[in-house]
Amino acid sequence: MKQSFVSLTLLLLLSVPSASQAADLMDWLEEAGKALHTDESADAGDHASLLTLEPGENEMYPKVSPDGNHLLVVSTHRGKSVISQRMLENGDPINVVGDYDQQVMDSAAWYGPDKVTFLSYRENSLDLWEKPVDGGSVRKLYRRLDGELRFPVLLNNGEMIVARMTPKHGTAVGHRGRQTEATFIDWDRRGYQYNLTLITEQGAEKVLSPGSNPALSPDGSRLVFTMQDGHFWHLFMMNTDGSDLVQLTSGEHVDAQPVWSPDGSWIAFTSNRGDEDEDDKDGGHSSKQQRNWDIWLIGRDGSNLTRLTTNKASDGAPSFANNGRIYFHSDRKVSREESKSHQVRGRTSGFHIWTILLPAKVS
Repeated sequence: MKQSFVSLTLLLLLSVPSASQAADLMDWLEEAGKALHTDESADAGDHASLLTLEPGENEMYPKVSPDGNHLLVVSTHRGKSVISQRMLENGDPINVVGDYDQQVMDSAAWYGPDKVTFLSYRENSLDLWEKPVDGGSVRKLYRRLDGELRFPVLLNNGEMIVARMTPKHGTAVGHRGRQTEATFIDWDRRGYQYNLTLITEQGAEKVLSPGSNPALSPDGSRLVFTMQDGHFWHLFMMNTDGSDLVQLTSGEHVDAQPVWSPDGSWIAFTSNRGDEDEDDKDGGHSSKQQRNWDIWLIGRDGSNLTRLTTNKASDGAPSFANNGRIYFHSDRKVSREESKSHQVRGRTSGFHIWTILLPAKVS
């Protein structure tokens, strides 16, 4: 197409048009150039760019720091998982933040610009810890938390909301210490049901709603989370006391891993709802076990549902930055050019961190 476009352009220029014809010609050239660009873009995919590439590792669950300078990344190599701090600009590793147990991998989160919090059984009881991200001593924030807890969210008043896991009746469950690697589906674990639970500083508990993957709005007033409905999961929103429950998404899909934009206007999430579009192209062969996972956006009022990534890979765990981009993990294929630019010659399969520009209406 490029050759035809150039040949036609030369032919028209050699005809020496009049002034009015020249203006028409320039308008035509502009439109033709746009069309050419559009055709190439359709083949190029969603234009996400690779950020991190450590050979032989799975790099997952990026979390952008509040100041927008760094990432937390869960890296797994030969069955051992660590949490590392990376530069947001180029993905370069800075230091290892934690390498303790599975609870740390599930729960590590930024606590201001220079600290992290995490759950751990490191002293024979489940506690919530605080640690400077660049190293230093740790401090307990909550002591002796009973049961199986995930995804702690600290509120401005000192209270905490967690996803409490309880075994389903008649379903075999695995021991908490046996899961050593980060997995793509973090909102569900076989044999358990999840309830979002408020825990006060004194240890009192209140169940707010069934649900998993809670995320606190920037102003600290609302939670967005995913709730199971049969085989599917939908996004819901509520106040931090459990009131004013609102459903954001619906349908025969899994919508999970929600996260807020810095201004609180948008929510990014992981979903397999894009498979419906692919099934329509293939003659309507829909399936409840959709294969493709992408990053989607939705307004906090439930409007403007937008698909952000379109690659036929597993894209998940989005995280907003204040630079107009979203960071996520994906097992999409790494090209030779991308391997070369990261100076990697080893195995590049598996999950790595990618980034993509937000639409203008969001950024």
